[in-house]
Amino acid sequence: MHYTVRHITKFRYSAPISESIMEVRIQPRSEGNQHCFDFRLSTSPRSRPQEYRGEFGNRVHHFDIPNYHSQLTISAEAFVEVTEPPPLPVALTPQSWEELDELTERDDYWDTLMPSHFAAPSELLLELARELKLERRDDPLTVLRDLNSALYRAFDYSPKTTRVDSPIDDALKLRRGVCQDFAHIMITLVRQLRIPCRYVSGYLYHQRQDRSASGATHAWIEALLPEFGWVGFDPTNNTLADERHIRVAIGRDYADVPPTRGVFRGKAESELSVTVKVAPFDVTPVEEIPPEPVWEPSPLEGYEHDQDQQTDQ
Repeated sequence: MHYTVRHITKFRYSAPISESIMEVRIQPRSEGNQHCFDFRLSTSPRSRPQEYRGEFGNRVHHFDIPNYHSQLTISAEAFVEVTEPPPLPVALTPQSWEELDELTERDDYWDTLMPSHFAAPSELLLELARELKLERRDDPLTVLRDLNSALYRAFDYSPKTTRVDSPIDDALKLRRGVCQDFAHIMITLVRQLRIPCRYVSGYLYHQRQDRSASGATHAWIEALLPEFGWVGFDPTNNTLADERHIRVAIGRDYADVPPTRGVFRGKAESELSVTVKVAPFDVTPVEEIPPEPVWEPSPLEGYEHDQDQQTDQ
């Protein structure tokens, strides 16, 4: 499938600010079954974004707007091809656990096995593991499929339940959250089984059965399996990552891959709006004007503060 992706982020300030310094991670990756043919980034007020390849091979663009402004708009457009990933068997052999342990004996995967900022075990997480009877059984693929479905059933998808910096305990207490929470909970549980696991941010071409938000970015996880490498699981929608999932950035958890991260100088309150449009190339051209975004208050205020953007709202 070929897709056009338009991602528009707007920060609006209650009073003019003197400077914005920002980095963004919204360029789709080119690897495996995905290729980004074209990517364009612009800002208003105008800036000259610079690009570098960051940790985990993520594309990072950064810019500085040193003039007074009361609104910042970041517009990104991409043209991406995603093909169906290689088919998986229904299950692996029981010996796959030993093969997995042999893979992880080296230090190559230590960062995706250890706890991280948003994916650290807690008492509530361990209670959930006991409730789900999480253990090494059968084979790694069977356990991951079952866990993916179990989290889908155990938690409700509920926008605005958590914040960009919410720990997993917030979603665990409420048994609801957004895709960012689903991903963090599954990552933490999978690492308890000594399976390397990482966070993926990106976009999803939505279908009617999906329950995640259609106008926002998306998040899911990838786990390492013998012979098959990194395999994507989407616990929010109870599916494997397929040709509808467009990968943008990978990391240990959300802290490594926020779509936007920056600071501004000025005594002002801020509001953030995000509009995402993913469409097949032969159905909706990239020139289509996205729907008017809904403005929402941002919790950030003061002289100098972060401008992080949650994976979904």
